Amino acid sequence: MMKTNGFMEAAFAEATAAGARGEVPIGAVVVRDGMIIGRAGNETRALNDVTAHAEILAIRRAAAAVGDERLLDADLYVTLEPCTMCAAAISFARIRRLYYAASDPKGGGVEHGARFYTQPTCHHVPEVYSGIRESEAAEMLKAFFHDRREA
Repeated sequence: MMKTNGFMEAAFAEATAAGARGEVPIGAVVVRDGMIIGRAGNETRALNDVTAHAEILAIRRAAAAVGDERLLDADLYVTLEPCTMCAAAISFARIRRLYYAASDPKGGGVEHGARFYTQPTCHHVPEVYSGIRESEAAEMLKAFFHDRREA
């Protein structure tokens, strides 16, 4: 298992908090110089905003914290493979490295679906590391949706 200096743990904490709020349990943190500069869990339901994915919110908060829309030398840790919208935002923000836990064959946009970073129109491609605590992230999502179906 790849060592992530506790940053993936922080993303999991955001995912857990999102799930407790009734949101799909996905969490993300943006890290620069060894410090978390933006963090979020999904807030699509709370904000009535389909773009309020954990990655987008964490990037917005990090950009606000540093006063720049470009997050050069920053890394993003997220509990699920980003969708195409989030993959594009990661590219536009110039995130250096993307670390994610579970793959998302249905909605992912990095290794699945549009595979955004392989497109000729993609101007910045982060280093991508996947499968970090994958089974734990997948189980969290399965349990969340199982509970929703049972309710």
